[in-house]
Amino acid sequence: MSASVGAADVLAVAQHADAVINTYAQLPAELVDRFERCRIIARTGIGIDTVDLAAATARGIVVTNVPEYCEDEVSDHAMALMLALARNVTRGNTLVHGGSWDLAAVKPIYRVRGRTVGLVGFGKIARLVAAKAQGFGLGVLAFDPYVDPADAAALGVELVPLEELLARSDFVSVHAPLTPETRHMIGAEALALMRPEAVVVNTARGGLVDVVALAEALDRGAIAGAGLDVLPDEPPGADMPLYGRPNVILTPHTAFYSEESVLDLQVKAAQQVALVLTGQDPVYPVNL
Repeated sequence: MSASVGAADVLAVAQHADAVINTYAQLPAELVDRFERCRIIARTGIGIDTVDLAAATARGIVVTNVPEYCEDEVSDHAMALMLALARNVTRGNTLVHGGSWDLAAVKPIYRVRGRTVGLVGFGKIARLVAAKAQGFGLGVLAFDPYVDPADAAALGVELVPLEELLARSDFVSVHAPLTPETRHMIGAEALALMRPEAVVVNTARGGLVDVVALAEALDRGAIAGAGLDVLPDEPPGADMPLYGRPNVILTPHTAFYSEESVLDLQVKAAQQVALVLTGQDPVYPVNL
């Protein structure tokens, strides 16, 4: 089911179904409570913020996700955004296509090697970003209150408080889940701690970054740029404040995508349904 599906459409196909496979449709408690036979809601993706977990749990409905299908794609995309911002690739491309061949117009550009990337969240995708960043000669910091510093250190990563990460990083790459506690974690206060030559990259969830505060930080030169694959509203409205900025790269929530990752996603989501409906435990339960 897609984001454009309304409540009536959801009930038409799911009210009497044994299983629901969902991508973007919102499944709040008032809908989940009307799923009369449902035994599993399989989310085709990593995040489960589209499903009311409490309502599903109360009805004994297993909710699953697919956390292992696009780690390479998302980590590649995060690195691509960081490198494109560091090298002013999109600005140079626009100038040349417009008939201008002008090095001065894309300055300043700083060497990537020896700079620092800060990872907000240190799960599987962030760890791949760390390894790839280290290959470019970047130092790596991470913030994650649920990770043992020794585990990070074993990967050559220094675990630090968020405030320290923001102050020391040239690239801040966001890889946290979206929860009430993490919403707008990159907001006005966080942005004020960053260096003026630093950039923000978000390939996780749009709600993690306050785009209004980000636009204001860019306007006053508090940070140098941003690369966002996710936004609070998708697609964004015409008044989204980051349009038209040469130091902002926007991609349409494509970081997860490759031909291979989508096939993995579909197969693994269907496998969760098959396991539950045949009385077996799913591989990726998130509530039961």
